[in-house]
Amino acid sequence: MRTPRLLALVAATAAAVPLAACGGNDSGSDAASSDKITVDASDTECKVASSESDAGTTTFAIANKGNKVTEFYVYAPGDRVMGEVENIAPGLSRELIVELAAGTYETACKPGMIGKGIRNAFKVSGSAAPLTEDAKLAQATADYQRYVKSQTGALIDKTTEFVNAVKGGDIEKSKALFPVARTYWERIEPVAESFGDLDPKIDAREADLEAGQKWTGFHKIEKDLWVAKDVSKSGPAADQLLADVKTIVDKANTVTLSPVQLANGSKGLLDEVATGKITGEEDTFSHTDLWDFAANVEGSQAAIAALRPALEEKDPALVKTLDERFASVEAALEKHRDGDGWKLHNTLSQTDLKTLSDEINALSEPISKVAALVAGQ
Repeated sequence: MRTPRLLALVAATAAAVPLAACGGNDSGSDAASSDKITVDASDTECKVASSESDAGTTTFAIANKGNKVTEFYVYAPGDRVMGEVENIAPGLSRELIVELAAGTYETACKPGMIGKGIRNAFKVSGSAAPLTEDAKLAQATADYQRYVKSQTGALIDKTTEFVNAVKGGDIEKSKALFPVARTYWERIEPVAESFGDLDPKIDAREADLEAGQKWTGFHKIEKDLWVAKDVSKSGPAADQLLADVKTIVDKANTVTLSPVQLANGSKGLLDEVATGKITGEEDTFSHTDLWDFAANVEGSQAAIAALRPALEEKDPALVKTLDERFASVEAALEKHRDGDGWKLHNTLSQTDLKTLSDEINALSEPISKVAALVAGQ
């Protein structure tokens, strides 16, 4: 699906459920501002300046002072992800804005981006008017929820087709369906990432596996198809994939998240492109990364489209910039179209990849401003 058609879909369905907060804003010298909770992350510690906050929006300013790439999370009970920032390189800082109601939470740093992380208790007290008291933001969350439902319905349909082809031993059909099914997954991945262990069960890459972790999901079957070229023993993995997809679809279609999470999710999808799809690390066996690239951009744009009425009211110049940058990304990507799909990642030159990377970075900068705008900061 091309980006203009995605915008048409969002407009037609009035589409948008907030995405899980996967991302965050880049942070600089203002990281220690009094209205922000600083987090000093290292390879062995996660020093959160405060263990509590008032209800409403809270900004965490995370500085990675270790030698490993790290992540920062805010978890609700049951490891429900309320906000996250991934891929914080050593020496860099990022910000995360979350909207939290009164209750108990946990913060976590994940040096090396693995495991349960270094956790701290975090308490939120009092009450605050939710952001959705703004009618435009309330409409954005309702609209995006309809978009998510449209994508999850197609995700189940295409994953079912993929699983049936795998179990039927039809390797060529399975290969053709693999990137198609993943398109619907990648558009809503930040929503899926908010549900604990389900995301890695569905989408873990071989390089992501921790000691003793059983490998399941799309990429396990991808290796069977492209490397082993044998799916005679892939039936159980295919059945597990479909069961996990159905579970996450049920959850995604009932959860209500914050408009700030929707904004963060839009940024997080671009981070996914920058750290996995551009490099070819996502679909390392099939090289179908550009399918995922396009889907991540489309999902990001869907979130912004849902927020558009609120953003136009707050900062119309930013909306104009976002429109221009999305159009520029689409034009750069369109050069690599192949029929109804995309060229394989390993056929692109380093110049091609640098151009795509530059386009994503140029789009990420204005999108990084959206969460703070939505939060009224």
